[in-house]
Amino acid sequence: MNGVEAAGQAPPTGPGRPAAPRRWLPWLVAGTVAWAVLLAALTWLSVRNDPPTVREQRTLTEAGGVVDRAVGALVAAAGDTAVLTPPVVDRGCRVTPFAAGADLSRGVDVFVAAGGEATLLEQVAGRLPADWRAGVRVTSDGPRLRGDAGEFVTVSGGVAGDGRVRLTVDTGCRPVGDGYDVPATGAAGAEADALEEALRALGAPAGPALPVVTAPCPGGGTARSARSAGVTAPASPAAALAPVTRRPVLDDPQAYAYRRGPVTVVADLSGDRVVVSASTGCPA
Repeated sequence: MNGVEAAGQAPPTGPGRPAAPRRWLPWLVAGTVAWAVLLAALTWLSVRNDPPTVREQRTLTEAGGVVDRAVGALVAAAGDTAVLTPPVVDRGCRVTPFAAGADLSRGVDVFVAAGGEATLLEQVAGRLPADWRAGVRVTSDGPRLRGDAGEFVTVSGGVAGDGRVRLTVDTGCRPVGDGYDVPATGAAGAEADALEEALRALGAPAGPALPVVTAPCPGGGTARSARSAGVTAPASPAAALAPVTRRPVLDDPQAYAYRRGPVTVVADLSGDRVVVSASTGCPA
């Protein structure tokens, strides 16, 4: 009425009157952009500097060295009759529903007198680095060793048969990266000579040489194992090996082992055919 607004009433809004400008909108946009830049910077710094929190943040390439060193530590803890087994890379697992990965595992077979498997596992656990938090517990499947070698690499061990313990280092499924670099073996050395000598004593041909398996020792040097394919067992393998044996370190129905200089020769007698290995270990 007469252009005068009644007290307490809002001014009319309508198509004939422009809305007040939203002066806060540019500040909101600027604040959002600044927050996004800060979040991106913090994420970049975290990726570069923070330790990984899940296994998927470390590739197989990065974990390979951890695995190799862990195997060397197991050899040092297990003693003379430890035999390295070849690395196994199992591809095809899924890191995420959209990304394939691979699992790297390495093993060590240790031979003892039947009945001494649990004692050996306890011995190994006690000699491993303290930060691995290794321990042995009794399960329905027998005594089991568990430990953590770091970088989400697990260490386990259990009874693989009468007089045999299998120790395993495993990465779990993770991105492949550039793949796993198998440690260099170098030229055939004392292990190959001791293996050939043992096979001759058993009346078996030397046959083609199998790849030597190696691992770095904790205090320097390299653990090495050479292994034969299965050969026909003589009536008494221990008697056949007696001429080349200086002093047996194990004489059991399941395995026979002896020292040949720095090399330990182990004849696995548990199967239908004898498998002979010759290994140079790591100092305890």
